[in-house]
Order: sequence, then C-alpha cells, then structure tokens
Amino acid sequence: MITTKTPRERAYLVGVLLPGATDDKVREQMSELADLTRTAGAEVVGADVQKRSEIEPAHFIGMGKVDELRELKLGGEFDVLVVNEDLSPRQQRNLERELKGRVFDRTEVILEIFARHARTHEGRLQVEAARLHHQLPRLIGSYSYDRQVGGQRGGLGSRGGPGEQQIETEKRRIRKRIRDLEREIEQVRAQRHQQRTGRRRAELETAAIVGYTNAGKSTLLNALTGASVRAEHRLFATLDPTTRRVDLPAGRGLLLTDTVGFIQKLPTDLVAAFRATLEEVTEADLVIQVLDASSPAVEEQATTVDQELAGLGAGDKPRVVVLNKVDLLGPAARRRVVGALSARYPGVVAISATQGLGFEDLLKAIDAASRGEMVGVDILVPYGSERVLATLRKIGGIDRTEYVDSGTRAWGWAPRHAAGRFEPYRVPSGTNGSRRARRPPS
Repeated sequence: MITTKTPRERAYLVGVLLPGATDDKVREQMSELADLTRTAGAEVVGADVQKRSEIEPAHFIGMGKVDELRELKLGGEFDVLVVNEDLSPRQQRNLERELKGRVFDRTEVILEIFARHARTHEGRLQVEAARLHHQLPRLIGSYSYDRQVGGQRGGLGSRGGPGEQQIETEKRRIRKRIRDLEREIEQVRAQRHQQRTGRRRAELETAAIVGYTNAGKSTLLNALTGASVRAEHRLFATLDPTTRRVDLPAGRGLLLTDTVGFIQKLPTDLVAAFRATLEEVTEADLVIQVLDASSPAVEEQATTVDQELAGLGAGDKPRVVVLNKVDLLGPAARRRVVGALSARYPGVVAISATQGLGFEDLLKAIDAASRGEMVGVDILVPYGSERVLATLRKIGGIDRTEYVDSGTRAWGWAPRHAAGRFEPYRVPSGTNGSRRARRPPS
C-alpha cells in the first residue's frame, strides 16, 4: 500500500470500446477511473482505449496492445497498469506475466479506496470482507507472480503469500476469516436494527441521503443539521453512515442518514459487504437523492443511482431529488441542467450545500414528501395535558386549533405508525364537540 513516505506509483490506464458502447460513455468511464486511481494514491501518467469487437479471453486486450504496453513498462514509463473493467484471475495473471509488473482492475482500485477511507470498526469489517472475497479466486495468479519477482511485492493493494505450495492453506485461512467477518457484520446488522427500532420508538420519520459519490451528500447533511461528517472533494470521502435530526418548517423532526456513495460498476462484493449500511436506505421512509449539477455526466450518474436503488428494493420509495452545486454553473448552464432534470424528476430542487442556497425550498419539499405515511387526527386535549399537543407538533403537525370549554381541539396529522398514541383524545366522527370558543387559560 502506498504511503506518503514513498514515491507515488505511476499508473497507466487501459479501457476497451466494444460494439454498442459510445466514445462519450467510455471517455466518461476513463475519466472516472483516473479520479479513482488518484484517490487510491497513484499518479496517472497515461491512458489508452482499444477498440475491439469482443474482450480477448486470455489478456482482456489484444496482444498487439500488450506488446506496446510491455515496451512502455520496460522503458520505465509506468509502474502499474489499471484496467477499466473487472479482470478474470486468468487475464490478470497473464497480463502480469507479460508486463512483469502489477495489474489492477477497477474493482481492486475501488477496494483500495474503501480500505483507506474506512474509519469505524464496522467500515473496516465490511471492506476486509469484500477484499478477501475478491482475493480468493486470484491466489494462484498471485503466487505465480510472486515466483517471478522473488516474493517481493508492494504498492497499491499488495497481495500474495509465501509460495504456491501454501495455496490450499491460504484458501482455508481466507475462508475462515470471511466466515468470522460475516458473523461480525451480522452482529452490526442486528445492532443497526435495534437502533432503527429505537428511532421508531421516538416516532420520528427517517430519510436516507443517497447519490453518486462526491455529489455533496455529507456536505448537505452537515449544512442541514450542524453535523461534522468528513466532507471532501474526492471520491468516497466518507463510508460510514451518520444520522442526525433536522427540524422541518412546521416544527416536526426528521432523522437524516448519510450513506455510502454509488458509482458505475460498484463491485458486487462491496454491495454485499455493505449490506448492513445500505439497509439504512431500504428501511428509510424517504429517499433524498443528491445530484451533482456541475458534472457533465449528471444524467448518467442519476441513472446509476436509480439502478442501485432499484436493486436495493428502494426504487419506489417517496423521493426528493436535489440538484446540488448549482453555484458552480453560469445562468445559461444552470437553466439547461435544471430544465433537463426537472423533466426527468418533477419537483427537483436546485441548491448549493456550501452556499446554503435553496434550503427553504428543500425543507418544504422534504416536509411534503415525508407526509406520505401520515394520517389525519382530530383530537380534544384537556387543559393541563398540553404535552400531547407538543408531541403532535414534534412528530407530525397541527393545521389549526380551537379552544373550547373541555380543552383544546386540534386538527392535524401524525405518522401512521404513531397515530395510535392519540387515540384516547380522538373526537368521534360526526361529533362537533363544544363549539363555544374561549380563551386558553393563562
């Protein structure tokens, strides 16, 4: 693994353009791969895209391109090769043999970033499990390469072991470690379930902030709630979910949870490992989807998030779509982007999380969207029991009140799962109650 005390490894990026893919799409993916590689700690020194009719089974790319890369590698032009797809163990092993150097696929780069950015015990467990799942089928290639270089390996995402004769022993060790990690992650999952149950007891609605990585989710959470979640202009700056309360315009409280960002081709091992974290999305009452208005690929990124939400079973949840970073656009570009996204997501709210622009409209939109599971209540609260009204304002809302001889009559709304607590004060349907209004007691 690269540290600040050693020179950064120089990475050369390679992708393929297959039939059905567009130049723009592959260019966008290669640009994103460059960002990922830099975030993982390497310096990008070059990139190339090969047009092919199909993936080459043995080397991923054609032998002519392999020969070109070998000449560049032997000439000292780069240290490691990074491929914009998932490589099979065979392809990775063959490329490393031909180039006499390290080869990473897209998944390994993302895993390296996650390993660097995991801060909590939970995050480290999830990342280790994902890395071991990815490493297990690659042990043979890893040991073969070790023999070539005398067992000396290092740099980005080091892997390998003492020799091919120990492959089976290493496989058993890894499988046992994976089982241990999965048990610990299940414990985390159970703890999260208990935490969510506690939030339900508090009878507050919950909202999960989701979006493409680096869209500004953590910055938005910090701005709305005063949290101090780490927010940086880089991919996957935060991995561990944070929940904070925000007060909506009517005074009702809502719990916001920041979640891990999505990305194109998010490794399935990571999705599986971060199941406990992603359950925050599936269990939320509302999804707040953050889009980066300044990204040229904002619509493609929105599609990726839509697909991930559908895969998690959260695609049909009530949703507020937020177009962030509009302060980075000129007037014409802003109108164009907002118009395009409004056609796709009616009611999209344009904001700047760093400048605090558009927050009033955003909170109103969140307030309205999170009322989906609300039911109307008509209650009569005796004088001296005003705490009941305070609770209704906290978890729901009051549209109007009227003071009568026997107490305060209130018309409002509350979450369906919490409406039962107001049943003792419910005014039966068709009952007018005492209509003689009076001043509240001093």
